[in-house]
Amino acid sequence: MKKMYLSTNLYNLVVVCLFFPSNLSAKSLDNGMSIQKQIDLFFGEYIVSPLAKILFWPLPGVGMPLVVAWLLFGALFLTFRMRFVNLRLFKNGIELIQGKFKNNANKGEVSHFQALTTALSATVGLGNIAGVAIAIGTGGPGATFWMILVGFLGMSSKFTECTLGQKYRKVRKDGKIMGGAMHYLSDGLKEKNFPKLGRFLAVSFCVLCIGGSFGGGNSFQVVQSLGLIKTVIPAMNTHSWVYGILMSILVGLVIIGGIKSIARVASIVVPFMCGIYILACLFILGTHFKEIPSALSLIIEQAFSPDAAFGGFLGVLIIGIKRAVFSNEAGIGSAAIAHSAAKTSNPVEEGVVALLEPFIDTIVICTMTALVIIITGAYLDPANLLFIENNQGGALTSSAMGSVISWFPYLLVVAVFLFAFSTMISWSYYGERCWVYLFGDSTSKAYKLLFIAFTFLGSIITATTILEFSDLMILGMAFPNFVGLFILSGQVSKDLKEYEKNKQ
Repeated sequence: MKKMYLSTNLYNLVVVCLFFPSNLSAKSLDNGMSIQKQIDLFFGEYIVSPLAKILFWPLPGVGMPLVVAWLLFGALFLTFRMRFVNLRLFKNGIELIQGKFKNNANKGEVSHFQALTTALSATVGLGNIAGVAIAIGTGGPGATFWMILVGFLGMSSKFTECTLGQKYRKVRKDGKIMGGAMHYLSDGLKEKNFPKLGRFLAVSFCVLCIGGSFGGGNSFQVVQSLGLIKTVIPAMNTHSWVYGILMSILVGLVIIGGIKSIARVASIVVPFMCGIYILACLFILGTHFKEIPSALSLIIEQAFSPDAAFGGFLGVLIIGIKRAVFSNEAGIGSAAIAHSAAKTSNPVEEGVVALLEPFIDTIVICTMTALVIIITGAYLDPANLLFIENNQGGALTSSAMGSVISWFPYLLVVAVFLFAFSTMISWSYYGERCWVYLFGDSTSKAYKLLFIAFTFLGSIITATTILEFSDLMILGMAFPNFVGLFILSGQVSKDLKEYEKNKQ
């Protein structure tokens, strides 16, 4: 009955949004408001605003939003609980993805490298290009410092959740893997004599993850990539729906094949797109090598005593943490779904591989993007003010790079398209696994059709609303996930000690 209730409500919401936008607001019809504005109004008034009041409730005496404080505290706790595993086993993680300890006899659907690239394809995306630009545009250079710090701490969060994802996964008779936060929340907490709490947290996580897959993992990617493409292909300003249809077709062709198809595409696309982007950043930084020290100095200076125009110290801290979490997703439990499908002999082994993600995603790629934007001064250029006001981070990054490499915006369009595409196919898997957990295998196709529908929807919804919706859903996943991580952290710490003992 509970599954039917959830399914019916979600179905009604999608029907209203996609097929009856005229019902969203009678007043909007009277004013001749466009369909796009009506959909935007619906998301803003009935979904974004109510959830924002809860998740971004400022802690008394501190002013920091509840969800931001929760993520920061959780990452700090796990870093100390796991005895700085993010530093101690960093080298071991690199050895594992190189296949040094490979064993084809291990059960699983994908390799360490494929699991890593699948998870990275969900995190290394527009959060690195658009998200970083938005953070600097709204919070100043100081936001970069907090993004890097949260990325470092997030390595421990990612290790813990992905270890648990492997530990509590289920291998079905057909060889398919069922794993992720929803499984260690329900089964792990059941072992700790909290069955009802575990079930509640698992269902809550799945609902938020499905929402996150439609928003941050899908529509937001379309919105941000389209915003950049419009600066290079002006025709898209009046024909944005064409991009929505194209992306819907391409995504649909991949996600129908499941995790093996997604992992195969991700293992090719992720290294290629990262290579293009990193080479461009290195070229720009290399030609402005003498300016890097002053840029780093500015980042540190404004991180602790930023200009009041950027919201003061707390404002910059909050912006940095939000964008870092949205970029690397450490602590929200999503990557545990991808890593649960990996072939491994020990759950901790996969956790060690996973801790590399925030390092690659945030500490390396996000930092390079930030330095390019700061060194070029793009975030202060009046010509880019409109990009900042409309949260068009991809366009801001393109402007920064284009000021040094005149033809690069055209190449960046290709890279951004690939970033968006790879993120979407990975998040479709996350959302689909959560959907199946709630409603069963037979409903998998229904989810995929809804996901494709939201891909098209992303081409006609404003960036600001989707950005806010994405933050709410994805950041919200941290609440049920971290409750489970706190309770199960002792078991992970014990398994980690055993792994290190056997490795010596």
